[in-house]
Amino acid sequence: MAAGAAALTALAVLAAGFWLWRRRGTAAGGAGRGCVAVLGDLGRSPRMQYHALSLARHGRGVALLGYLQNRPHGDVLRSPRIRLVPMAELRGLRVGPKLFQYVIKVIVQTIQLLYTMLKMDQPSCILLQNPPGLPSIAVAWVACLFWRSKLIIDWHNYGYTIMSLNHGRNHPLVQIAKWYEKLFGRLSDYNLCVTNAMKEDLWVNCKIKAVTLYDKPALYFKETPLELQHQLYMKLAKDYEPFKPRTESVSSNAERSAFTELDEKNGHVIKTRGRPALLISSTSWTEDEDFSVLLKALEDYERYINEGVKLPSLVCVITGKGPLKDYYNGLINKLHFKHIQICTPWLEAEDYPLLLGSADLGVCLHKSSSGLDLPMKVVDMFGCCLPVCAIYFECLHELVKHDENGLIFRDSNELAEQLKTLFLGFPTLEGKLHCFRKNLRAAKQLRWDESWDQTVLPLLGQNE
Repeated sequence: MAAGAAALTALAVLAAGFWLWRRRGTAAGGAGRGCVAVLGDLGRSPRMQYHALSLARHGRGVALLGYLQNRPHGDVLRSPRIRLVPMAELRGLRVGPKLFQYVIKVIVQTIQLLYTMLKMDQPSCILLQNPPGLPSIAVAWVACLFWRSKLIIDWHNYGYTIMSLNHGRNHPLVQIAKWYEKLFGRLSDYNLCVTNAMKEDLWVNCKIKAVTLYDKPALYFKETPLELQHQLYMKLAKDYEPFKPRTESVSSNAERSAFTELDEKNGHVIKTRGRPALLISSTSWTEDEDFSVLLKALEDYERYINEGVKLPSLVCVITGKGPLKDYYNGLINKLHFKHIQICTPWLEAEDYPLLLGSADLGVCLHKSSSGLDLPMKVVDMFGCCLPVCAIYFECLHELVKHDENGLIFRDSNELAEQLKTLFLGFPTLEGKLHCFRKNLRAAKQLRWDESWDQTVLPLLGQNE
């Protein structure tokens, strides 16, 4: 009942807000302006930032709307055509049952989002991320009615499948969210999605026509030159022990990290002898990524070394923020490795691609709640020509080609064997790791700008 009341109340508020504001604007949507919106943290929504940059690149003014918990990329902040429209984050009501708290949150977000959208300059289109879609799809639809604008939904996943991770698929709240997404999703003018599998599912189950816009890396995701690697390592070494040198330099003129050494006399940077391998993973620390799989694989890796297998020491960097970070940090603190160091930093937006471009191997533990979306972290890693080990799910083959640009594993034992195979004899150039990197360099995949121009720009042309 409470969940149903939330849906009805939200719709009533939407209708009231629409009729209250309808008299303000009757002209067609403002040409040359667009709104890119996400009911989430803009700093952790790279695809929506890319949309804003692409619109700006084509001469449009962009209102980028969302929460500002973390700083967006510098390119977004520097663009004269992009205006950030921050929303105040709701910390949540702490009184009453959780369902009641959720109802109140939906109602407040509805009012807040509608007010923000109707207060901004008139856009010709609103490009909205889903999920989260409750209440943002309905609010954006009403705002588009008011502005006579087009609504474009970018389907990254389904909100109800994410909710089901906590509540189960048969929970009333999950069923209402599923009904809501299907109903309001059909009211959009255009739809984008991240995989062909999702495109097919949207049509078969929701009768929603969508265009696949694969995640593609931005231009700044590329291999990092050795000099920049050294600067990054020295910066990180100030705060994180794994980046500090293992031993003192023989030369007093050398500046060292765990991975690189700068000779201050001649200015040359070289990789240190016996350096550890650098493994990187990134996460939002949520239920759809089980990092105990990686931790168990690292325990096996440590055992291989103790048994005499010629493997390098390992620095494992897991980046990101999220609700389960403290839980996994607790597990990490209980591990006592001699040959493996783990750190969990939050990197600045400009440092993350530099670290990906410096690493030796990426690991992805993302398991799609719907089985229909692809991990953007792997897209970014491939942009940096970084080979990947990724955990299996249904449509992963659309991105990771097993034994060509990386490896796919199903459990910790398989991941441990893959780490052993890839790092055996490191850092010699022979072997699968080098072969995967060569294949990624040769692939010359489309970058975001090219893909966006081919896929989204024609839709906007229809909108003029």
